[in-house]
Amino acid sequence: GKEVWRFHTIPRPGEEFGDTWEKDAWRERGGANPWAGFTVDVDNGILFCATGSAGPDFYGAGRKGDNLFANCVLAINARTGKRIWHFQTLHHDLWDHDNPCPPVVSSMKMDGRDVPVVAQVTKTGYCFILERLTGRPVFGVKETPAPPSDVPGEAASPTQPVPVKPPPFSRQKVDEAQASDVSPEIHRAVLAQLARLRHDGPNAPPSERGTVITPGFHGGATWSGASFDPVRGVLFINSNDAPYVGTLKRMKEGHYEPTGYSYFRDGVPVGPEREKAGGQQGGYPGIKPPWGLLNAIDLSRGDFAWRIPLGEFPELTAKGVPQTGTENFGGTIVTAGGLVFIGGSKDEMFHAFDAESGKLLWQTRLPAGGYATPCTYRVAGKQYVVIAAGGGGKERTKSGDSFVAFALGND
Repeated sequence: GKEVWRFHTIPRPGEEFGDTWEKDAWRERGGANPWAGFTVDVDNGILFCATGSAGPDFYGAGRKGDNLFANCVLAINARTGKRIWHFQTLHHDLWDHDNPCPPVVSSMKMDGRDVPVVAQVTKTGYCFILERLTGRPVFGVKETPAPPSDVPGEAASPTQPVPVKPPPFSRQKVDEAQASDVSPEIHRAVLAQLARLRHDGPNAPPSERGTVITPGFHGGATWSGASFDPVRGVLFINSNDAPYVGTLKRMKEGHYEPTGYSYFRDGVPVGPEREKAGGQQGGYPGIKPPWGLLNAIDLSRGDFAWRIPLGEFPELTAKGVPQTGTENFGGTIVTAGGLVFIGGSKDEMFHAFDAESGKLLWQTRLPAGGYATPCTYRVAGKQYVVIAAGGGGKERTKSGDSFVAFALGND
């Protein structure tokens, strides 16, 4: 029961990288918490975690600087608590783009040898592949110019890190060319919204006018993270393309506060048909489909093995709209038999995909949305897969209280 060590993710006086914050930030600011959990390299005794954004969210005038160790991948000596290395995935976060899941301990082939790595998927829609022992980005990272803030007192970072490979698994900008075209009515409505809002991303900061930000506060990747197939060297990650509008309001005290978590929807009223089919207030996402994807990333190539839309809106499918995917919560598992299982989609389906090709092999409707990562287990020589079908939550579909298990086999 005795505490062995403690690591401060916001440096205390005299600790390294305290100069990436304003004075006394450790006393007055919060965040930078590894809320997503941990992974461990047992052989090398390294504890890995990924940290959240600095507080307060969205307006950082009182925390100028890069704000280490917020939005970082951290490698810590598991026995001593000493930092081995860190890598910051986003500087001076103004978007609630905290890292939502721990790094995946994995490996990849490079020049004929196995290279131990960790793969960090992010809300920003990037996958950072880092050497496990050093934190060096395997394919390199470029510091890319980012738009300045137009809010008084704010000092957005002039650059943001972008991996050379793999490519982003979520779109980085919403502009007129990306305006939803599900119907002419929707397209006109989205263009009218864009004309009123700031939309000069990637990494355009929140504003008093309102800024269209993608990926949204739910990613990109979410807290369910990714799964890794060590035989194929492939990482599986489900992702969202659901932009939001970041708006700040000036308060009497002179500082700014966000007006709330607002999706960037198409704005077309939700009628009975859309309500019944699970449409959300304000309509569908204002960006062109797909709105949810299942991605397979070949780590050694630093590129996609395949990508497919995940989920559908039945009322759009009935109108001849190609499968759009839906915002999804709940991750993947991959089995030695080459199956990728995932629920997550708003249409409440549970799916099995071929790990090699991404082909849908089987799906079934759950009693409520499976917004959780499934697990697999074996009893008396028979393999099962089970998922919690709790529904509700951020998808706002009907709630449930079931665990649903399926047996694997040919019968």
